[in-house]
Amino acid sequence: MNIEPFSTDDIAPFLELATAENWLAEPWEFEFLLSQFSQGCFVARSDEGETAGFVTSLRHERSGWIGNLIVSCEQRGKGIGEALFRKVLETLLDDGVETVWLTASKAGMPLYQKFGFKSIDTIIRWNGIGRQNNTAPENRTACKGAQPALNKIDGRGWGDRREALLAATISRGELLQQESGFVVVQPCGEAMQIGPFSAADYSTADALLKSALNSVPFGKKVCLDAPASNRSVLSLFNRKKMQIAGSNELMYAGVKPAYRPEYIYGLATMGSCG
Repeated sequence: MNIEPFSTDDIAPFLELATAENWLAEPWEFEFLLSQFSQGCFVARSDEGETAGFVTSLRHERSGWIGNLIVSCEQRGKGIGEALFRKVLETLLDDGVETVWLTASKAGMPLYQKFGFKSIDTIIRWNGIGRQNNTAPENRTACKGAQPALNKIDGRGWGDRREALLAATISRGELLQQESGFVVVQPCGEAMQIGPFSAADYSTADALLKSALNSVPFGKKVCLDAPASNRSVLSLFNRKKMQIAGSNELMYAGVKPAYRPEYIYGLATMGSCG
């Protein structure tokens, strides 16, 4: 088995595997990851050239994120996932990151614990529906000039600067912003994703979520991932009649991050980048 660099030609095969696992993944994520940290994205192939698995990663200022670790059904149980994970983790650490993040299914946790990862939170997936009533949503803000303020708000939750990830999501979605919070509404397959979504307090989050739902066509599926330890999320999302659709563990290794989940209401991607 050979571990090789992930290329743009590998995006379509990855998405095919991801669809079979009911993962929510979009081509833009891989184009973004390859443009930002291509040295941390890998594919495993057999000696005959058959694709067996994938993993990606992204570096922020002091932290990194591992995502999209997947092995084809036919190749599982052969240590391919562990080999890919070891390779991507070594790459991030060699590049100087202090903390490495990931989200893990229950099945995946033993592998990550083997490499020293610890649980820090649970990420809950929420589903809802759009409520657009043909009126323009409040709080809409043009992207130009908004980035520095967004970096500061986002950084309060994650304890790091994630400018490239925020810029990428904003460029493909609709930004709604208040002085102490922001949310991006972006396409996600046949649904719409709410996130990244950060707010300093409940009232700001409430107003932003209302505007976000009102920006999505009535009845269209909406999804987002949010930390369970943000106690405001449960109350707020239940009030909006959103429903829990699943969960994963948020884990880290290395330096304990200055993580403040009370500021985080929605992740920027559905698992691949945080």
